[in-house]
Amino acid sequence: MSTALFYASSTGNTENVASKIVKALGEDIKSIDISSSGCDDIQNHDKLILGISTWGEGDLQDDWEDIWADFCDIDFNGKTVGLFGLGDQEGYGDEFVDALGTLYEQVKNAGASIVGFTSNDGYEYEGSKAEIDGEFVGLVLDEDNQDDLTDERITQWTNSIKTSIL
Repeated sequence: MSTALFYASSTGNTENVASKIVKALGEDIKSIDISSSGCDDIQNHDKLILGISTWGEGDLQDDWEDIWADFCDIDFNGKTVGLFGLGDQEGYGDEFVDALGTLYEQVKNAGASIVGFTSNDGYEYEGSKAEIDGEFVGLVLDEDNQDDLTDERITQWTNSIKTSIL
């Protein structure tokens, strides 16, 4: 079993972040775009990184929406999962990175061991399904308003999950 990163990207931002995460981890991690592969390959990995962006009023990114029913059938028992999400805290502050929260709930309820919670310090938003007790359920990035912080946040997060995810 190996570590793989699964993502989908509508504008290229999530794909770019996925590439940076793979590079920061410094390992031979398979990066898989679910828009072309679906989610079948998830079963073949015991350590996963899942990336999603939030669209509209807290919606899943379209490619995630397309495979969601199949994704919800996956048993995550015995799997270690790190999550990352992209959102727009200024334009959609009431549902900032809500898709990440939806993804978290699904993998948690399906038995995953989730790593990589991060502080919500430095963000300004009204509400988020991805926040639990002052922490985000994974790495949260805002490429629209705080892209200057992306690389530093990726470095800190990948350093915190390396021992668990590799």
